[in-house]
Amino acid sequence: MHINYSTVQQQKEAKAKRNIKKAIWLYFWLLIFEGALRKWVLPALAAPLLIVRDPVAIWILITAISNNFLKRNIFLFAVIVTTAISFITTMLVGHQNLFVAVFGARIFLLHFPLIFVIANVFSHDDVVKMGKAFVWLTPPMTLLIAFQFYSPQTAWVNRGVGGDESGAGFSGALGYFRPPATFSFISGTTLFFSLAGAFILYFWFNASYIKKWLLILATVAWLASIPICISRTLFFQAVATVLFLLPAILRNPKYISRAFVVMGSIAGIFVILALSPILQSATEAFSARYNSANESGGGVQVVLLDRIFGGIISAFQYSYDQPFLGYGLGMGTSAGSQLLTGKAQFLISEQEWARMIGESGLLLGIVFILVRVGVVFSALRSSLRQLATSGDILPWLLLSVGFLQISQGEWGGPTILGFSVIIGGLMFACFKKVSD
Repeated sequence: MHINYSTVQQQKEAKAKRNIKKAIWLYFWLLIFEGALRKWVLPALAAPLLIVRDPVAIWILITAISNNFLKRNIFLFAVIVTTAISFITTMLVGHQNLFVAVFGARIFLLHFPLIFVIANVFSHDDVVKMGKAFVWLTPPMTLLIAFQFYSPQTAWVNRGVGGDESGAGFSGALGYFRPPATFSFISGTTLFFSLAGAFILYFWFNASYIKKWLLILATVAWLASIPICISRTLFFQAVATVLFLLPAILRNPKYISRAFVVMGSIAGIFVILALSPILQSATEAFSARYNSANESGGGVQVVLLDRIFGGIISAFQYSYDQPFLGYGLGMGTSAGSQLLTGKAQFLISEQEWARMIGESGLLLGIVFILVRVGVVFSALRSSLRQLATSGDILPWLLLSVGFLQISQGEWGGPTILGFSVIIGGLMFACFKKVSD
């Protein structure tokens, strides 16, 4: 009997790809509901659940490597070598805590490579499916943050990590707190709605992918989330995504007429929501925080420049006063500081580039920075090429969220790291059109 080994191998790879896709979806759902598990479902296991996605990441990497779905590239080579060297220096001259070092090393060894696995196994159609999941989740997520916003911090819906009854809300304005939704912290809420906004705008220009009533409902929910979150970051990100959309529309004349309708509708909905009695308290709280934060920060222009360039300047400004080989991997993360001192705090810096340089030293820290910036500019180049050749705006809109998150996002926090992995993987997966 003749056995076609080529066919058998193809079937094996196809099965492996399907399993990896399922695991990526599991990674996604755990990212969305990780905080809910730590706050409401299994509060006693809040500490180990912090790394609940790590075993999934390990399985994905092992399966991807054994089936050749993780292609070698300069970014992977650089981070593997740099992380290995930094791990050795951590144990020799750094803080020398093995658990903290492993926690820090997992950022680039376990999660960062998933960007390229997602890019290899997901197709453009898979990205659209995950986009639909964001759209479906947006209305209930908005209802949840509304309940959290209008409920006292002692309410069950506002319980913190580990069942903390003092509340999980973060300081907002006018006595209201920024709601964390299903996440452990407000950063997860901001990133969720930022990414949801990119997909919602994409579907408005590609309406055949989704039901119209759902898209309208999700749009209303997304716009309502901006004042309810009391987050300037979410507001700035929504504006950035709209601004990214403009050159994409101009490159594709068929979108221009539709753009006036879409932008006009969104602006109208936003004004109606802002004036609605239901959202009056949220709008007032958001306005108060926006104005007070801008005044204390020196104005909106200064705030924006500081958010984009402040971390870059501070990273190198204080590097001369730090050990050349750094303090050690993981020391700059909240979990690492908890293990080292018994208290979650910023032992090195709240800024991401300063954290990487502080942990690994100036030379190795710069390598990590260059890798992250290199990934962003690789996506930028490919997105522009996609716009020019096919007119597809999806990777470009995802880049509006991923540009700062991948280059400067605080990866020491598992939630921000997880969202950066998803955004990065989806961006690169967009460049494939055929569903597998």
